[in-house]
Amino acid sequence: MLRNKMAMAVQAGLAVLLAGTGLACANPADTNGSSLERFYSQALQWKPCDNTRLEEARAQCADVTVPLNYSAPQGETITVAISRMAATDPARRHGVMLSNSGGPGGPGLDFMVDVGAAMTPDVRARYDLIGIDPRGVGRSSPVDCHWPHGFGLQAAGIDAASFAESVAAQRDLANRCATGEGERLRHFTTRNTARDMDVIRGALGEQRVSYFGTSYGTYLGAVFTQMFPERSDRIVLDSTADPDRYGPVGMMQDMGPANEAALDMWADWTAAHEDEYHLGATRQQVRAKVLELIRRSAADPIRFGDFTIDDHILPVLLFIELDAPRKYPTLAATVRQLADAADGRTVELAPELHSALDFMRNAQPRDNSAQFAIMCGDVAVPRDPAWYWGNIEAARASQPVFGDFVNNLTPCAFWAPPAESPTQVRNSVPTLIVQSTGDTRTTYSGAVAMHRDLTASRMVTLQDVPIHWIFGNYPNNCTYDVVNTYLRDGTLPTADVTCHAD
Repeated sequence: MLRNKMAMAVQAGLAVLLAGTGLACANPADTNGSSLERFYSQALQWKPCDNTRLEEARAQCADVTVPLNYSAPQGETITVAISRMAATDPARRHGVMLSNSGGPGGPGLDFMVDVGAAMTPDVRARYDLIGIDPRGVGRSSPVDCHWPHGFGLQAAGIDAASFAESVAAQRDLANRCATGEGERLRHFTTRNTARDMDVIRGALGEQRVSYFGTSYGTYLGAVFTQMFPERSDRIVLDSTADPDRYGPVGMMQDMGPANEAALDMWADWTAAHEDEYHLGATRQQVRAKVLELIRRSAADPIRFGDFTIDDHILPVLLFIELDAPRKYPTLAATVRQLADAADGRTVELAPELHSALDFMRNAQPRDNSAQFAIMCGDVAVPRDPAWYWGNIEAARASQPVFGDFVNNLTPCAFWAPPAESPTQVRNSVPTLIVQSTGDTRTTYSGAVAMHRDLTASRMVTLQDVPIHWIFGNYPNNCTYDVVNTYLRDGTLPTADVTCHAD
């Protein structure tokens, strides 16, 4: 959902600084005086990745042992799975590049396959590309709250009765996590993931690491540069979150206007294809059809094969498909199928729609509770449902489709308080920020805020394109040239750059 937006916190006291950041020495001590050296100096056992994409890329994988709780490193340990695609020219090798694909809670073992494909050969020659399933995710001691469905986010619904259903559902999800994971849950946080990254650095025998992160991964990357500035090399943050708005409230609220604007662009496209989708010949008519379906789904949930779509789910389906213009035909076909099903017609679900619904409604192979373990463990949120309801009602006029989704409460409203304060990101680590103005996940204003907080950063703006994650996902010569030049030479642009669609 979000991507690497960094938060910062300056620790008080030398012992805490050593435990929290590892800045003062290669093998830092924890607050109790015990050594973390055994984690930093561990010998990694490389093995096949059991992943087709990684095997085709000739990657190897390893498990890195880290403390569950960095304040008690002598206690329970967990493992973090990493992959490595070696630099293609050892003679020109610059170092390693860690990564995060977003989420939070997104697995990333094969993420660098896509990023590496966007690199020019002379850049790819210089880096060992390191994919990571962060702690609690994928193959890395995963959090699993045994939720009854796969996706935690939902819209509040059209009225107070629907909102009451959502409050009960979100409270249940939080309770399942507290019961199933217990005290362990408090340690799956961004700050601990940043500490894991530094352990990975040490285990790889590197003094510094480069980094590529997208979405939530930009926040994680910023937190890493705040906690470990002396360990940070060439940093690229693609589709960037506002570090001061990161979390399940501010970041979600910022998505509302951006997604309403993207829905307008999709509605214009769909109206231009009225002869194919029959959803309306104008933006207003297409929007009216969407709102009609939401209202109908509240009164009479839409049966879609084995799935049931109501006013809690339908806005989320729209949201999922609005992160890239190439998905406009898929979204139009989805809305057409929803309209047909609402009218009682038998429809055969398109594969993309079936996949999205299967992800949202089923918890196979695992739910996305790791996303909330991280967000809820990072940032405390208001706990009174009435506060959320007030925001929902206030947003309906300007955000008729997404206002009740982005302002709804999440399981975090019923979560235990975070173990640490959020990181405040304010530093001068050289960083390249890449952002589209139409991003529906991490908004342009958030990237501008990150740029301001990272005083030595430069920003590349892709103008008038509603895309989330650019480098490795949305080919653009201008943007790719700037990123590859920085990764090749280590030189940021002398000024911010504006790019346009090819």
